[in-house]
Amino acid sequence: MAGEAQDNIWPLPKFHFKVEVEGGLTASFQEVSGLDTEVDVMEYRHGDSPEFSTIKMPGLRKPSDVTLKKGMFTGDIEFFDWFSEIQMNTIMRRTVQIMLLNESGDAEMIWTLTNAFPKQIQGTDLNSSSSDVAVETLVLAHEGLAITTA
Repeated sequence: MAGEAQDNIWPLPKFHFKVEVEGGLTASFQEVSGLDTEVDVMEYRHGDSPEFSTIKMPGLRKPSDVTLKKGMFTGDIEFFDWFSEIQMNTIMRRTVQIMLLNESGDAEMIWTLTNAFPKQIQGTDLNSSSSDVAVETLVLAHEGLAITTA
């Protein structure tokens, strides 16, 4: 019946999320991508192995860069200012949390980027025959991705 709690568990929708950047940088993002990590595979075979193939072992972890897209607003240059701070390895590294929210606005899944810094910032394309909003892109490099549940 309508209005009753359901026993089924439904997957979380991906359109309700928020991003928090350590140090008070705030923005509402339209899209987040690159929340993945992989492991290098090392191959090894010792000379007297009875197998005529290599064994595979996990190596170093390699987190992907995370891409954030957001609308451009008048006077909103916080992320460009962060990018402009880059000098010879003296950039302010920050913790970034990307939270997938439930219908109440509470975090269900949290992706935490460690020691993140802006690798690239890209302004919008300009087109006189388009009615799209201006969207800027921020690409973050980081040193680790942790996934937790709330």
